[in-house]
Amino acid sequence: MKNRIQYFTFAEKFITMYQVEITLPAFSRGCHIITHIVEKHLTDLPPTGILHVFIKHTSAGLTLNENADPTVRYDFDKMINNIAPESDRYQHDCEGSDDMPAHFKSSIIGSSLSIPITNGKLNMGIWQGIYLCEFRNRGGARKIVLTVVPCLMSNV
Repeated sequence: MKNRIQYFTFAEKFITMYQVEITLPAFSRGCHIITHIVEKHLTDLPPTGILHVFIKHTSAGLTLNENADPTVRYDFDKMINNIAPESDRYQHDCEGSDDMPAHFKSSIIGSSLSIPITNGKLNMGIWQGIYLCEFRNRGGARKIVLTVVPCLMSNV
């Protein structure tokens, strides 16, 4: 569901922000490119602005990285697993051996992204894609919030 928010600006024009929450399908553990899913839910992008992407979970993360070679995602997952291995003993383990490492990995990778909008399109590098980093063995569906914040351009 899309929530449209309008506010009054100094230039006496209305700018429309919008926000939509989407549910991603369950992904296997690892890094997955979700750029196409995000773009499918973005309509009426302003000429200039910012897209803010936020994941509402503490055991998955979001990042921008290589979108062409799938071995990058494999190696990325391998490296992050070396930083917080499941084989270590953690006090917080009531949800399984992957739970505490998933929380830590989520904090390292992060829960949000800001992507510039230029000429009505996401302004990412040619090889950049939005990754969902799933750190749980069975994380399930994940919710992300997309917020489009337009910039008011002025000739002042």
